[in-house]
Amino acid sequence: MGLVLVPTPLGNLRDVTLRALDVLRDCDLVVAEDTRVARRLLAALGLPKKTLWSYREQNAAAVTAGILERARGGTVALVSDAGTPGISDPGRDLVLAARAAGVAVEALPGPSAFVSAAVLSGFELHGFSFEGFVPRAKGERERALRAALERATASVWYETPSRIVQTLEVLASLAPERPVFVARELTKLYEQQLAGTPAGVLAQLDRPVRGELVIVVSGAAPAPLQPSQVETDREIDHALAAGASVPQIARDLARRGFGARAELYRRASQRRATREL
Repeated sequence: MGLVLVPTPLGNLRDVTLRALDVLRDCDLVVAEDTRVARRLLAALGLPKKTLWSYREQNAAAVTAGILERARGGTVALVSDAGTPGISDPGRDLVLAARAAGVAVEALPGPSAFVSAAVLSGFELHGFSFEGFVPRAKGERERALRAALERATASVWYETPSRIVQTLEVLASLAPERPVFVARELTKLYEQQLAGTPAGVLAQLDRPVRGELVIVVSGAAPAPLQPSQVETDREIDHALAAGASVPQIARDLARRGFGARAELYRRASQRRATREL
């Protein structure tokens, strides 16, 4: 008994788990964001017809008490339109309400679009952030993406077909060389995986854009370690002892990553003057 979060396939019906089938077959009530989608899914999986209740942001306050009452005396399955409920949908509020009311809550493992896309990207994932949907408003979108580009870890976002072009254009303007990955229609017939720069991915994207999209932005490359002043001075002294001129030293050390050429020229000039005293 209680509330059970049941992940559903992103597209390919064979991705449903055996435990998900068990819960959907035996539960007393199915709560869904869109009951039409849930009804089609149950039929496609060959499951018996179930009582379906709609649970959306617009009606959550009105139906939560009734859902929890059913969960106290039986099993209520919560599903989203696809993937794991509670991610970018109102399921989180129902979980909190159930815990506050002392109703048992269980979450089954299963499909999740943002996890699949993050793994497919090939980016470093020792740490990454899931940001939900990219903000709609132009200014908020740019601020959010700019903040993501400054992170050392990858960022994963959901995006809509109507806004993916604008999002990639913003990324192209802010960080034209930053690697990005876009997954479209994961596990479905027309799945598309695109990797490259923002402009490169944009050029490959099928038009008109349709379907569900996930975009992964790689983390910022760590800043190269700057040699210490002691190391720089040691290199300058070695070069001076070998007979190199100050311009040659500044040019060579700048190319090797020891700093700005002008500063290296100044430092080499000082080291040469010290040696001549």
